[in-house]
Amino acid sequence: MQITNTTQFLEPDRVKDNWNFLEVWVDQMQSPPYILLLLGDKAKQCYVFDPAVHYSLVKAFQSYEEAQLWLLEDEYEPLEGRLSSAEIHYSA
Repeated sequence: MQITNTTQFLEPDRVKDNWNFLEVWVDQMQSPPYILLLLGDKAKQCYVFDPAVHYSLVKAFQSYEEAQLWLLEDEYEPLEGRLSSAEIHYSA
């Protein structure tokens, strides 16, 4: 029997082990609301991923401000809070 790994990951190696924070942005005008993920790396670049399309990269930005403006222009709003890589504890 063939086993298929269906685990979904962010785009391979784009920010692996180099991410700084993750925010969830939502378009509440859609039903159900549509979610995008904003991931910032340690070089201060930001990436927007779409979890509904296998966490595919939607757009890359040179700064948080550019990413924020783009999301706000498309009527997305940030959910309160931010997940920081410093808060995550990995166990061996």
